Amino acid sequence: MAKTRFMFATDLHGSETVWRKFLNIAKIYDLDALILSGDMTGKIMVPIIKRDDRKYTSHLLGREYVLSEEELPEYEEKIRMTSYLPYRTTPEESAKIGNDEEYRENLFEKLECDIVEHWLTLIPDRVPDKCKVIISPGNDDKFAIDEVIKKDPRITFGEEEVVDLDGEHEVLCFGWTNPTPFDSPRECSEEEMEERLEKVVAKVKNIETAVFCIHCPPYDSHLDYAPMVDKDLNIIIIGGKPREVPVGSHAVRKIIKKYQPLVGLHGHIHESPGYIKIGKTVCFNPGSEYGEGIFKGYLVEIEGDKIIRLQRVEG
Repeated sequence: MAKTRFMFATDLHGSETVWRKFLNIAKIYDLDALILSGDMTGKIMVPIIKRDDRKYTSHLLGREYVLSEEELPEYEEKIRMTSYLPYRTTPEESAKIGNDEEYRENLFEKLECDIVEHWLTLIPDRVPDKCKVIISPGNDDKFAIDEVIKKDPRITFGEEEVVDLDGEHEVLCFGWTNPTPFDSPRECSEEEMEERLEKVVAKVKNIETAVFCIHCPPYDSHLDYAPMVDKDLNIIIIGGKPREVPVGSHAVRKIIKKYQPLVGLHGHIHESPGYIKIGKTVCFNPGSEYGEGIFKGYLVEIEGDKIIRLQRVEG
């Protein structure tokens, strides 16, 4: 029977600090695989505006910076480590970014691809050759990053596929979610979720030893509780506390109950870390504190149809 040790993480949302920690863990725990289930990309652009005097002006976390050309690389790294997207621009283009939605969205897509491409260059120096790197995007990741990931020879791109882990165990990867208030790129109805999942499950050779890496957690599993929001996305407060409700997927819960894989790897809902059993399947969500630069993951060791180690890792 194959014994395999892997680290699972999710929801980095552009934090290069957390990405670097994720990669470094491969050597620390002597891993056979790193598994990442989206959401990789950041959501906020930080313009770095060139002035007539050849200096640059930018704002980050409430502070104004005036920078020389030589200071830009260090500042751009600081932005990436904060989970934002740096972009050198002019006053004229900066105004266009603010006023032209189509231009802004196309630029965001390019920057997200550039950041992912940069991140992948950090793998060879940090991850031993024996350690597989399995990545599937999440609901917040634009489709354009798929091709960037696929062309990297060190990466196994898993989205809506079943990939081999060690000759015995397989990893089913699925990044879509049920509808959210944010109209993200990879979300769909529960009916479509179930249809898509069934098509991927059909590729699994042995369910009893399979790992289901499904970005969205099962509905009402305690891995999917998030603050309720109103139509304007304001958090609803009751008794001085946010009202929390389950927002996971009924389709995901149905698939896990029906097939009973060995493990369910989930994310999406940052506020609901933990683990739970659904039938025989152990499901868990490491949660996310990407904004604080904190890595959150689960160290998992499996042998045959048994989980022999399950350890929460944070730092």
